Amino acid sequence: QMQLAESGGGSVQAGGSLRLSCAASAYTYRHMCRGWFRQAPGKEREGVATIDSDGSTNYADSVKGRFTISRDNAKNTLYLQMDSPKPEDTAMYYCAADRDPIYTTCWGADGWNYWGQGTQVTVSS
Repeated sequence: QMQLAESGGGSVQAGGSLRLSCAASAYTYRHMCRGWFRQAPGKEREGVATIDSDGSTNYADSVKGRFTISRDNAKNTLYLQMDSPKPEDTAMYYCAADRDPIYTTCWGADGWNYWGQGTQVTVSS
């Protein structure tokens, strides 16, 4: 059973930068989808960024050009570089791994087999 552990969250001022990490307890196969999601109080969980086995990435429109997702398969670690964060990026951030193969892409919030516990990101203006 794979476990995911996020780290790197905290408080940051708008316009700063923050890097989130998600370490997996087991080998994350290259074909495995990985992704970052977030949930703000009173809102539904939403996709932030995903990365496919071939390195293809997808981003929510709200973070395009500011956030970068990447993966280090050798370290079984997923990253989210957050540049120029805004107060509206404040949320609990979760990483996910291994989307059910019935889905043809990695982009989407449903069908993920593994989730981390989350790390809080607070952006102040």
